[in-house]
Amino acid sequence: MGIIILLVMAAGVAAMLSRKLPTAFALVLLGVVIALVAGAPLTGQNSVLDTVLQEGAPALAATMIAILLGSWLGKLLDETGIAATLVRKIVEFGGDRPALVALGVLVVSILVGTVTGSAPAAMLAGIVGIPAMIAVGVPKVTAAGTILMGIAAGMPFELPVWQFFSSALELPIPEVRGFMVKLFPFALAAAAAFVLVETRRRGVEHTWAFRTAAPRKESAKRRAALGDAPWYALLTPLVPLVLALGFELAIIPSLLAGVLYALVTTTRPREMNRRLLRTLYQSFDVAAAPITLFVSIGILLAAVQLPGAVEALAPLVKAVSPQNPVLFVVVFTLLVPLCLYRGPLNVYGLGAGIAGVLIAAGIYPAVTVLGITASYNQVFGVADPTSTQTVWAAQYSGVSPQQVMARTLPYVWAVALGGFCVTALHL
Repeated sequence: MGIIILLVMAAGVAAMLSRKLPTAFALVLLGVVIALVAGAPLTGQNSVLDTVLQEGAPALAATMIAILLGSWLGKLLDETGIAATLVRKIVEFGGDRPALVALGVLVVSILVGTVTGSAPAAMLAGIVGIPAMIAVGVPKVTAAGTILMGIAAGMPFELPVWQFFSSALELPIPEVRGFMVKLFPFALAAAAAFVLVETRRRGVEHTWAFRTAAPRKESAKRRAALGDAPWYALLTPLVPLVLALGFELAIIPSLLAGVLYALVTTTRPREMNRRLLRTLYQSFDVAAAPITLFVSIGILLAAVQLPGAVEALAPLVKAVSPQNPVLFVVVFTLLVPLCLYRGPLNVYGLGAGIAGVLIAAGIYPAVTVLGITASYNQVFGVADPTSTQTVWAAQYSGVSPQQVMARTLPYVWAVALGGFCVTALHL
């Protein structure tokens, strides 16, 4: 039976890779088929309808709410000009020095990456940042990679990601936070190394005309014309992070505090209601795709954790799961490419099901599975040519996603290696 379930999973991966089925639909279908193969009844306890579909669909509800709030905050960063102002200030400070401008845009991307992810984050930092970098001579592929590496460096502190791992792996938030804090230095070092090495190695490529002005004190009229946000509003991305990390406030209240801070610091009282409602409704468009995906992941997790599925898969998975710390690091580092192209180790796909099996079968403790999935997530978020942020950043820069993958993969592979080393210490 275990072999049959693995073949079903392989067929699901093939359907996703060939674009025969959207990822969310494929995961739901996989969940139902795995449950049937595992001998689950249609109704009742541990059944297809009542357990897999009814209980699995809302299993990650807290994550869905966090995603919606993160998208809402992202829309406010966009509409109020906070993100664009951050990028413009950095570009003005960097002047005509490509590496300095790229490092500044990297910092903004990290801040944006702590708020929201995927294409919205890339757009917030990249719409102004990418043309600015290319204008001062940063190569196009490096410009796209800078945005993506920055978002990935902010990802360990992205609160919706904390909520996802907490819900999916049934881990308390403090344990998730603890590992993410350890993962962040690797992501930050890789992002900084990417900018410094690639800007120096590739040299300057002047493509767009660009003239910088000497820094001067901005008037209120100029700030209004550019849509610049006031300086104190630029602290918005730090508000939820400080509350969740520094004061250990719950994730949803922390995100709500960020929303309110962005609103109060940028909006006149008589316009607050309209802006709140408008950006909230717009955030549903942004959050619809990831929320649909999390519904599907919940269904898949419910299926692979059924007693019949665990009993069938446990011997097979245990046989190929290394327990020696050194072998653990080597094997999972070599498997990094399997999280690309929506592969079987992509945590926002079949990888979530594999993580569920590892925990349900008792092969690894949940905190170890967190280390595996979070480390792979750092690679997927930057180098996967099928991820929305990679496609957008590459196309907006005028290069292909495959070019971005080739340039960034060595750096994020090193981040994953660091994550696996930290994880192996707890084996």
